[in-house]
Amino acid sequence: MIIATLITISGLIYVVLGTLHGLYTWLDTRGARRIVPDDPAVTTAMQNSTIRLTRGAATMWQGWVGFNFSHSLGAVFFGGALCSIAATLGRLSLPPWVLLVLAAVSAVYLLLALRYWFRIPVLGTAIATACLALAWLIYL
Repeated sequence: MIIATLITISGLIYVVLGTLHGLYTWLDTRGARRIVPDDPAVTTAMQNSTIRLTRGAATMWQGWVGFNFSHSLGAVFFGGALCSIAATLGRLSLPPWVLLVLAAVSAVYLLLALRYWFRIPVLGTAIATACLALAWLIYL
């Protein structure tokens, strides 16, 4: 079924992007330099600066790492949910608005990518969003 294939493609894109993001974050905690500030002094400043909200219990670096891991987990979870929906689509009847909501969530990721991220996530989220929008249109 073409709809399930389009949803699966979208899901796999999010799983791959989220997994790579988590891997790069983990590698950065081990000294790699993938998604950290270009200037090492900024990383050092993050490690030595606490977050006011935490009253000194967490540094900006810890917040950065935690944000990146949770962001990665969200992308993997969204992708996994898409793959699960695609796998059960033949046995499960979904109202069309569900696919519209999924496409809208992907579109929000795309807007974030366009505004804040770089080329590969923009390309991946654009393809995923297009696949979901097409799946919704066909499903109608």
